[in-house]
Amino acid sequence: MPSYVDTHTHLYDKVYDQDRQAVFERAIEAGVTRMIMAAEDVETSRSLLELTQKHNFLYGAVGIHPGDVDKAKPQHINILDEILAGADRSKIVAIGEIGLDYYWTKENKETQQFYFREQLHLAFRHDLPVIIHDRDAHEDTLNMLFEAQAQGQLRQENPGVFHCYSGSPEFAERVLKLGFYIGLDGPVTFKNARKLIDVARTVPLDRLLLETDCPFLTPHPFRGKRNEPAYLPYIAERIAEIRGISVADVAEATTANAERLFNL
Repeated sequence: MPSYVDTHTHLYDKVYDQDRQAVFERAIEAGVTRMIMAAEDVETSRSLLELTQKHNFLYGAVGIHPGDVDKAKPQHINILDEILAGADRSKIVAIGEIGLDYYWTKENKETQQFYFREQLHLAFRHDLPVIIHDRDAHEDTLNMLFEAQAQGQLRQENPGVFHCYSGSPEFAERVLKLGFYIGLDGPVTFKNARKLIDVARTVPLDRLLLETDCPFLTPHPFRGKRNEPAYLPYIAERIAEIRGISVADVAEATTANAERLFNL
């Protein structure tokens, strides 16, 4: 059986409180042997840190999601800094998820950009990759990454991943030139995912990562149900079908990519 890394989960979410252990067991049975949790704010950063200490197959990323910046305070950056300073760095492998989201609101662009910039600098100080959330904000996201690079505040190698990639194949080329990986999730299995299918076909295999983003974005044929890491192989199977290669090839490459980016 192929072995996978689910590089983006929210397994600390309350929707798993009743059956979290069973979710873990189903994941491992499906070959998903390691899972990375991405935080949304300071509270979830702490929650996932506790879970990583209880399970050797769990890893975490701390950070403030762009959808949560209105509840954040500037001192939360210092708190994240303190969390990182005291954490087991073998288990905290990235800063994320961070970035820009103009889908829900554009009214707080400056606030989003402030926390994105501060967390890019935080990641550089701690020599960690970043997990980028970019929704309807492609140009601003990329420009801020170029700004960080120009300031010497972005890793030259393995700077991070564009999580749940939603851009065009052409935009993906620009992301790849900056050194980033592309994360593909359940939507690549949807029938109307023409743009994502082109991305899955053309992005170099050594730059792809597999993600569930659970409990969200459940892949076909489970769409509409709560997502979980055990469904990750369905994403791998669809990518293998699109590329005309074996599932084993997808699993091997994406696992190696995850190990390289997140230093697993």
